[in-house]
Amino acid sequence: MSNRFDRIIGQEKVKKRLEFFLEAQNKSRISPHILFVAPRGSGKTLIAQTYASNLLNSEGKKRKLITINCSSLTRLKQFVNDILVPHVSGKEITILFDEASEIPRDITMALLTILNPNPENRNSFAYGDFNVEFDFRNVTFLFATTEAHKIFHALIDRLERLDLQEYTLENLSDIVQKATDSSISKDTLSEVAKVLRGNARKATQMANHIRNYMAAKEKKQFDAKDWKLFCDQMGINPLGLSPLEINVMRCLAEKAETTLTNLSAKTHMTRQTLQRDTEVYLQKLNLIEVTPTGRKLTPQGRSYLESIV
Repeated sequence: MSNRFDRIIGQEKVKKRLEFFLEAQNKSRISPHILFVAPRGSGKTLIAQTYASNLLNSEGKKRKLITINCSSLTRLKQFVNDILVPHVSGKEITILFDEASEIPRDITMALLTILNPNPENRNSFAYGDFNVEFDFRNVTFLFATTEAHKIFHALIDRLERLDLQEYTLENLSDIVQKATDSSISKDTLSEVAKVLRGNARKATQMANHIRNYMAAKEKKQFDAKDWKLFCDQMGINPLGLSPLEINVMRCLAEKAETTLTNLSAKTHMTRQTLQRDTEVYLQKLNLIEVTPTGRKLTPQGRSYLESIV
């Protein structure tokens, strides 16, 4: 594999597919339109931008990239006037739609026409007085989202979907080590990785904090004692649990089983917030169990609470 994705740690299967697409694009100038799917903080935007930075124009130079935060898109007229006409028509360009689940419906319908596959790899789109020609040797559309289920299925069918792999503890350790550029023992890195919740962005943030800690302490090495002191100063709980998550577990510890409604009342959190933002990670760690009649702590969850008292 080339060094085009060296800055991306992990995601080996995805990187291999992207390398294949790039090799083909360098010869044919045709790249598939790609949908990158991953949880927040998993590096989908970075890997999409890295891919885009390696797409070549007709002169063998890197194409221009425009990144659009889709929450800023309001209607089709804006999209045509502000994006398609000035930046796409007659240009060689890559457009990345970040947070693609937020694309308005009328723009989604337009993209269905624009991206309709055909042997010529060309399409046109008419809107008002404008007719925009799309030659896909010159134009590539990329999409990144955490919520693929919110994207219209017919649009997904027009895209090459790439689901990023979950980061391993080893991947997260490598991210921290690389970002700190410091001497951290392997065992300590393993402990650091355990609180990062599988999130590459949090790994980078953690590395920045550790680097600041070492600068303040005028240290060149970061060991288990430093990590313990660091966690105490930063309020970091084992496994990276938040105070809200621990409070939910403590409420559950009061009874053998608690309904979602009662848990909502006890924690002053909405049912939706509990289900969407709190329970998912606790379930992933097997700290709580969700049943048809309620929620309850697992034996592992009770052991966790006992360990932090």
